[in-house]
Amino acid sequence: QVQLVESGGDLVQAGGSLRLSCAASSSIFIINTLVLGWDRQAPGKQRELVATITRDDNTNYADSVKGRFTISSDNAKNTVYLQMNSLKPEDTAVYYCNAKLRFTDYETWGQGPQVTVSS
Repeated sequence: QVQLVESGGDLVQAGGSLRLSCAASSSIFIINTLVLGWDRQAPGKQRELVATITRDDNTNYADSVKGRFTISSDNAKNTVYLQMNSLKPEDTAVYYCNAKLRFTDYETWGQGPQVTVSS
């Protein structure tokens, strides 16, 4: 089982920046087999993948955030970050930290901080 604790949601103006953090806790074996990432869900829309990062720093991004968002991790702290730059009103959503256990169907999410971008 994996626990995820997020922080960093806020209200920001368009063009601004924000950084989200997500600390994962579990056994060492499970932590080393996790793929961490961020999903988001805007009002009235389906949840969508934003970015993922593996333990060996392979990253993947949604086309809508490429070049603006950067996912990174601090393995010593078991923490993943999402640096969001050049924010747009359409980035407004609840952002959920996501953890997938590789080679299994196990997946879990954090509580989801709100990110609101005003125009």
